[in-house]
Amino acid sequence: MTLSEVRRVSPATLRRLELAAGDLAGSCLAAMEERQPWFARLPADQRAGVLLVTQTGVANFVAWLGEPTETIRLTAEAFRIAPRDLARRLSLRQTVDLVRIATEVFEERLPPLAADREEYRILVEAVLRFGREIAFAAATVYAAAAEARGAWDARLEALVVDGVVRGDAQDGADGVLSRAAVLGWDPAAAVRVIVGSPPLEEADPPPESLTGLRRHAARLGRSVLVGVQGNRLVVLLSEPRRSRGVPDDDSVGASSPEAVIGPIVSDFGPGPVVVGPLATGLADAHASARDALSGLRAVPAWPDAPRPVAADDLLPERAMCGDAVAHQRLVETVIEPVESAGGELLRTLGSYLEGGGALEACARALFVHPNTVRYRLRRVSELTGLVPADPRDQLVLRTALVAGRLAAADRTPDASAYTPDQHRR
Repeated sequence: MTLSEVRRVSPATLRRLELAAGDLAGSCLAAMEERQPWFARLPADQRAGVLLVTQTGVANFVAWLGEPTETIRLTAEAFRIAPRDLARRLSLRQTVDLVRIATEVFEERLPPLAADREEYRILVEAVLRFGREIAFAAATVYAAAAEARGAWDARLEALVVDGVVRGDAQDGADGVLSRAAVLGWDPAAAVRVIVGSPPLEEADPPPESLTGLRRHAARLGRSVLVGVQGNRLVVLLSEPRRSRGVPDDDSVGASSPEAVIGPIVSDFGPGPVVVGPLATGLADAHASARDALSGLRAVPAWPDAPRPVAADDLLPERAMCGDAVAHQRLVETVIEPVESAGGELLRTLGSYLEGGGALEACARALFVHPNTVRYRLRRVSELTGLVPADPRDQLVLRTALVAGRLAAADRTPDASAYTPDQHRR
């Protein structure tokens, strides 16, 4: 339909259309209530909002017939005057259904008002074209609303991730928890923090662009919060609902994190990926983030580290980087159990490691049978989960011995008087 054809509608027909506008809007509303049961259950203010949009659409249609060059402005105006929360309360699918019903009522009621067959044809085509414009205008409104919500959610998400990294929730501030709740996150859900590098294809990828990572998390039945902080990607991954209880020894994913978050790791950029320990909730997630980030700084010292690697598997490297938490954890998980067991286990372990791992030489230095050394080392392995004969475990054990000696020196009243000879005695 050309613009010249639109102008062939007579002023008398336009007048009849103007007079019928009120009844036409009422007919549209009645048809919506009849064909869409959910529409009749809407609150009165929302139905009034739909009626307002419909009345404006009818008026704009009549105005468009007289001024067809104003199509875009007039169709968009029908949605600009609607209550602001209408787009939030009605889904796009529901709005499309209502536009379809209104277009069908237009097709049924408007063409009979034409003065002749030619005007009838023009009105039919005009209704179809105007209905298309209304549908595009509705899609534009919803697209703009979705973009605004996405940008706002992305900012909220970045604030939550940053708050967890800084420990805001741990300090008693409820801002992080409330923002996470707005994003649909359960603050009481157990959570793990995973850190690595962002994807290479995005120089500065916004959280909403990491769709693959979010999709993998959804398939695992988990919630995810993502934050890109410079050259590192920080991910908060919740535990699935079926396993919200936190294991006492945190064994799930600690020794084999790739079995838990393997699909998600593929969405990180190149380089190491470090998984923090399981936290009982978002308020305690700072400890997981702290350990994961400490591990990310220390992981270059272990070139053969797996991807992903648990932060607790990097305790020696973290301790060498000056991480006091790693020092303490080495003492608590290695030295204290061995020392509490007694039976010369700690002395035997030190002699074995400092002697280069030679079993016979260790037995001679301790004046015991080699089988006694074997038994004691086996007990150390049972207590710590570390095998003294394994090269990697040897590094962990030796670092733990150093951390233990430093801790003992700190407890000594006169630390300057402490010597290695005292320890050997």
